[in-house]
Amino acid sequence: MSQQPKLLRVLAGEAVTPPPLWIMRQAGRYLPEYRKTRKEAGSFLDLCFTPKLAAEVTLQPIRRFDFDAAILFSDILVIPHALGQSLRFEEGRGPVLGPIGEDLEALDVSGVQEALAPVFETVRRVRRALPPDKALIGFCGAPWTVATYMIAGEGTPDQGPARRMALAEPDRLQRLIDILVDASARYLLAQIEAGADAVKIFDSWAGVLDEAGFERWAVKPVQAIIERVRAVAPDTPIIAFPRGAGGRIGGYAGETGADALAIDWTLPMRLARDLVPEPVALQGNLDPLRVIVGGAPLDSEIDAILAAMEGRAHIFNFGHGITPDAPIAHVAQLVERVRARGPI
Repeated sequence: MSQQPKLLRVLAGEAVTPPPLWIMRQAGRYLPEYRKTRKEAGSFLDLCFTPKLAAEVTLQPIRRFDFDAAILFSDILVIPHALGQSLRFEEGRGPVLGPIGEDLEALDVSGVQEALAPVFETVRRVRRALPPDKALIGFCGAPWTVATYMIAGEGTPDQGPARRMALAEPDRLQRLIDILVDASARYLLAQIEAGADAVKIFDSWAGVLDEAGFERWAVKPVQAIIERVRAVAPDTPIIAFPRGAGGRIGGYAGETGADALAIDWTLPMRLARDLVPEPVALQGNLDPLRVIVGGAPLDSEIDAILAAMEGRAHIFNFGHGITPDAPIAHVAQLVERVRARGPI
């Protein structure tokens, strides 16, 4: 059996049965071992920036569920933190960022790699610890999604502050996006140099944009990052996740040039398959709520996704991140059901 990670085979366009399996936020609060490590670290940021503990958290779900890939434990907001914007995480509220100020030039891209050196050490530690048949995924947030938090100072229901800036001060937002493109490309390339086998760009708030905004703020920045990364690391596959893109997913695939697209659960995989041309791989797209419920609702949707993706390069995953209330037994049910499809 090939020692090349199944995930990388699929990202190269190969249909594999059963498909490789990992889940978004797989290293997280639904695991008791994570909660123990999180308590040991103190703050969430301390956990992200302590390589020994961040590597431990990254590896925990691999040990428990034997997933086909590990994803670096970090957060999309380490980029604004590295650029000099204050950041803290409050229990029950989430991230809280300081104002970005009028002078965007104060956001220092040159210091990003030094500020995020602990993250790259985490990547090195995890890659050394992973078996050769397991892939390691690095990641960043897409510029639009990261900008929404930087502008509002916190998460908001509809990203109104950033959308207003896009309409009222597009040149100012463009400058911020350009800074984030530069910082994100540097960040991903450093993760690749440290040992990441693939990288993923999360655009969790792409779906709030209208047609013109989607093209300017979601498509173009991700396209620019991918071009920057490919110029230096042409063999590293890139997954993009434009959550909420819907029917725009095909155009997004063609313009950004991503090797794979992650699909949220609101777009049926059979439609995504029609919209996105091969050899682009597809990832997804189980509703995380089904893992909370478990039983027949979970099994039936797993079967439907697998049937819809038969013969297509596919990575089984959720349509968004697993939630803290997901029972471990139901995650085990998921793994067993996906892998019951039979040998490669």
